[in-house]
Amino acid sequence: MSPATYAWRQLAGGPRLAVATLADSECAALSIYVPAGSRDETGLPAGLAHFVEHMVFKGTARRSARELSFEIENGGGQLNAGTTEDHTVYEGRGEAGLLPVLTDVLTDMVWHATFAEAEVALEREVIGEEITMYRETPSDHIGDLISGALWAPHPLGNPISGTAESVARITRKKLLDFRNRQHFRDDLVIAAAGPFTLEEVQALIEPRLAGTFHAAKRALAFARPGGPPVRVAERRDTEQLQLALAWHTPGRQDPIRHALRLLSLMLGESASSRLFQELREERGLCYHITSDVTMFHETGAFEISAGLDPDAREEAVECILREINDIVANGPRPGELERAKRLAIAQSKLAFESTAAHAAWAGEGVMDFDEIPSPTQWRERLAAVDDAAIQDAARLVFHEQEPACAEIGGLPT
Repeated sequence: MSPATYAWRQLAGGPRLAVATLADSECAALSIYVPAGSRDETGLPAGLAHFVEHMVFKGTARRSARELSFEIENGGGQLNAGTTEDHTVYEGRGEAGLLPVLTDVLTDMVWHATFAEAEVALEREVIGEEITMYRETPSDHIGDLISGALWAPHPLGNPISGTAESVARITRKKLLDFRNRQHFRDDLVIAAAGPFTLEEVQALIEPRLAGTFHAAKRALAFARPGGPPVRVAERRDTEQLQLALAWHTPGRQDPIRHALRLLSLMLGESASSRLFQELREERGLCYHITSDVTMFHETGAFEISAGLDPDAREEAVECILREINDIVANGPRPGELERAKRLAIAQSKLAFESTAAHAAWAGEGVMDFDEIPSPTQWRERLAAVDDAAIQDAARLVFHEQEPACAEIGGLPT
């Protein structure tokens, strides 16, 4: 695939438009990013943003739910959506010639969904089954528990899908109010990628924009509470213990984000990482162990999770903390940082073989940073991270900060 050319602009009286032009691509990707998610549910039932995402697919004044799906899939395309803590994205993809259809259908869904009362009742049942599915899968449910331990009572600590009790309180009026408040923000981002220019996409988008957009209201900021870290445990009759540890980090605006990304790769994101090698390969304490960094505007989290034999819990935690303390005290081992950089850069290049990845890069760049850095610029920023920066990041996150902890499973025998 040829290199992408990125461009974006604020549309007059409307949202922002970001386009990745890929001259020789045969595919199109179009996404609409709403900068609101579960963290925007202060004073509202948990799961409201996620419920709205579901309802957008249930029909508009022009199209039934069936027609929405068939119009895209008859052209060989796909529709999808997702809700996170701080944004919701609606996306479509297909062959390049499908872009006008993707544009018409997605804009119709996002701005003109009708939220029929009967469909609300049906989808409440569907979401209830989704909540049950995740709750009954410990490796999924542990994510909700550790979020609650780290963030609650702030809405960042709520399950994105909500709970059976909170979803039961969501009415059609609450759904429409949330949609009308969040889907018509002037900081919304429309992102496209494929063999077309910013001007060509703008010509398709502008006739389909909603009539009026309003200034966005920022979600409730998170302030780290004092006191000891929260520890939660859910006992179940299982043979495996799911364990998660999480530490607060700075937000995505902090330059330390590049060092934290590499630190996570070094600790647990790969087969060559310290925790995988020590806990799985050397000691056989687990099948699965990983680390991850999640960042929001003003805060973030560094998380380590594992599936363990309950009898191995204490030894596993000791090993995890030992590796963390070693990086805090001594920094990376010889060759460790360079390997992490090569992995990160290779993963980036592999991802950008997808047209949809270019649309996501453009859309999230504008939404989060008001810019679209080229992938080359991002790789250069990673390459500039040195051993001292990794050690500084580790000290900032792990030194004198006890982790929140969540676990699901049986007691040791």
